[in-house]
Amino acid sequence: MSDSAPLPPVRLRSEAELAHAALSTPLLARAARLARWAGPDTRVDAGGELVEEQLPAAAEALGLTGEDAAAYAGEAWRVAVDAGLVEIADEEAGTVTAGEGLALLTGGSPHDVLAVWQAALETVIADASVPDLDGIVDALDEGGEVDFSSLGWDPEAEADFLDGVLGNLYLLSVSEGGSGEAPVPLPALAASMIVPSDMGEPTNDVLEQVSEAMMRLDDQFRLLEPVGLIEYQPVDETLMADTEEEPAAGPVDEADVSRYGMVRLTPLGAYGLRLRLLEAGFAAPAVGELADKGADALLDGTATFPQGAAQAETEQWLARRESLAAARELLTAARGADAGAPLRRLRCQQALSLLGAEAEPALREVLDDPELGGLARVWLAERGAADVPAPSQDMIFWLTIDTVAAQLAAEGNSEELQALVEGLARQHSGFFAEAWRVGHPDTADVLEAMGRLHPDKKVAKEARKAAFKARSQHGG
Repeated sequence: MSDSAPLPPVRLRSEAELAHAALSTPLLARAARLARWAGPDTRVDAGGELVEEQLPAAAEALGLTGEDAAAYAGEAWRVAVDAGLVEIADEEAGTVTAGEGLALLTGGSPHDVLAVWQAALETVIADASVPDLDGIVDALDEGGEVDFSSLGWDPEAEADFLDGVLGNLYLLSVSEGGSGEAPVPLPALAASMIVPSDMGEPTNDVLEQVSEAMMRLDDQFRLLEPVGLIEYQPVDETLMADTEEEPAAGPVDEADVSRYGMVRLTPLGAYGLRLRLLEAGFAAPAVGELADKGADALLDGTATFPQGAAQAETEQWLARRESLAAARELLTAARGADAGAPLRRLRCQQALSLLGAEAEPALREVLDDPELGGLARVWLAERGAADVPAPSQDMIFWLTIDTVAAQLAAEGNSEELQALVEGLARQHSGFFAEAWRVGHPDTADVLEAMGRLHPDKKVAKEARKAAFKARSQHGG
C-alpha cells in the first residue's frame, strides 16, 4: 500500500457512538475492572506486570476460569498499565495507584475515551506481533538478551507484516463504499501480502507462503477481536485436523469460503486504523472533514472520491449553509483554467444538483460566464425554469470539451466515457471539424482521448487529426 496516493474516504460513526463501543469491548472492560480491583496490596514486577502469585486473584476478579484465565488476566493488566488506567507508584516496592485514564473512562469526553481505547489497541497490536516462542528461554545469550536470529524471528519484520495486513484490511474495507461493512475472506487478505500484483497463476511455493500467513493471521486476529478492532470468524478447526488438507490460498467455493476465516473491520476499528495510518504519514480522509471548509476545498478534496462518498461529503457541506450562498460559493470556486478545473466544475454541477429552487438566482447570475454559463443552463433547464436563453454554438462545444476532460480526470478510459464519446460522434457528424477550434486548455488532450477511445477507425482518425490541428493552433 503506497503512502503517496490518498486512501478512499471512510465514513466514520460519531465519536459518541464510537466511545460507547469502546467501553463495551471485552478487553478494555476487563482492564478497567482490574484497575478498580487493584489496591495497596497489589504488586507488579520490574516490567509492570502483575506478580505471578496475584494472577489467580486477578482472574477471579474478572470472573475468568480455565487454564487460560491467568493469561487473560495478565493481558488485561498490561492494557490497564499501557492505557493509563493504573500507574506504577513505586517501582522499587512494585506498588500501583489509579491512573488518569481510569477517570476518563467514566468522566471524560467521547474523544478522551477513544484516546484511552487507542492506547489499548496499540498494546494489543504489539502483543499480536509476538509469536508463541516456546524456545525463547533457550535463545537467551550470556547477557540475558534474546537472540532473535536463532529463533528465526525478526520482531521488526513481524510488526511490519501485521501493520501491512491491517492497512490492506482498511483499504479493502473502505473501498467497498466507505463504511467497511463487508467481511473480507482470510485467504484474500493473506494473499494481498504475499502474491505479487503482476503474478498470474500463483506458484506452489507462493501458495504455501499464503497458507502459512493465514495461520499466523488466524492466531493474531483471535487476539485482536476482544479489543473491538475486528469481528472474526476463525478458520474451521476441522480443516486443520486433516493433515492432508491445507487451508485454501487461492479461489475457493463461495459456500466454503467462510470456513477458511472471515474478518470484518468494525466501525471502531476503522476509526482506530485510520488514526494509525495518519500517524504513519498516509492520506486517509474521512467523510465530513470538509464540511467547515470553503467550496474550493470541497471541490478539490472530493475530486478523487468515489461518487457515493463525494455526495455524502457534499451533503454535509451543504447542510451547514444557506442554499443561495452555497450555490454562489460553489460557482466561484469552479472557475479556472488549471488542470483540475474541469473536474471541479463537474463536482460543482453534482453539488448544485442537490439544491432546490432557492439557488436559481445564483445560476442566472453566471449565464453569460464562458466557463459556467453552460452548466447553469443545464441546471435551469432540468428544473423547467422559464426564460433560459439558448446557448451559443461556442458554449455548447466548450461545455462538451470541459465535460469530457472532467470525466477523463475522474475515471480515465472507462466504459462510460467510451459510450459518451461514441454518442457525441454519432449525434454531431461534424463535431471534429469544429471541436479543434474550441478555446479550452484541454481541447487537444480531449480530442486525442476521443481518438483513442472510439472503436470506429475512421472516426478515431478524424479525432486524432482534429487534435493535431488543436495543438498546432495553440503552438503545441
